Amino acid sequence: MSVPDQSTMQNRLLARLPEEEYRKITRTMEKIQLRQGFVIVKADRPIDYVYFLSSGIGSVITVSAGRHQAEAGMFGREGFSPTSAGVGGTISVHEVLMQVEGEGYRMPLDATVEAISHNPTFANLLARFIQTFASQISYTALSNVNYQIDARLARWLLMSHDRVDGDEIGLTHDFISLMLGVRRPSVTTALHVLEGRKFVRSERGRITIRDRKGMEEFAGDSYGKPEEEYRRLIGEL
Repeated sequence: MSVPDQSTMQNRLLARLPEEEYRKITRTMEKIQLRQGFVIVKADRPIDYVYFLSSGIGSVITVSAGRHQAEAGMFGREGFSPTSAGVGGTISVHEVLMQVEGEGYRMPLDATVEAISHNPTFANLLARFIQTFASQISYTALSNVNYQIDARLARWLLMSHDRVDGDEIGLTHDFISLMLGVRRPSVTTALHVLEGRKFVRSERGRITIRDRKGMEEFAGDSYGKPEEEYRRLIGEL
């Protein structure tokens, strides 16, 4: 499947390339459907492809030697993964998998490295995204230390909402518990808090955002700074 004309490209980084760079770089890409749970790369394994999403959400997960897991960050059509490929890395520190199904474009690692070497705008955009993603990871750490699970869940749902069209997000309680690194009953309790405040409506396998502004206030300063950094360095999410 071919890559579309740049005027209809949904990936924010690829859409911002100069026309000539876009044509050269996307020649080595292929379109791919990405179901929920699709593994983009496993932790501590070689990177075969670099993925640029046009829809859906990917989760970047830290996996310890003892197989403990927690989500470090997420990305969607605003970025790419694995980010280590953007600085010449060949092994992924994290596991990356699809949290919400979608589609995107993948590029072989060797083609990505060559494209970075010969296309300055492409290299610069990848570097800028890596900076914004590092900011997001730092705020995940801040949120985990300083906020209760209901506020952490509010932040996570706001971030997910940023990366989908519309107000519905296809997520199960089990998947949320994995991403937040908490037990499933804790997710259920936190969702009840958000529902009680009329921020969201939770149904089987689906969460609908009802009051985004109220949820932003509830999430406090755990949400907003990395998103501001993205707008400053790259543009709208």
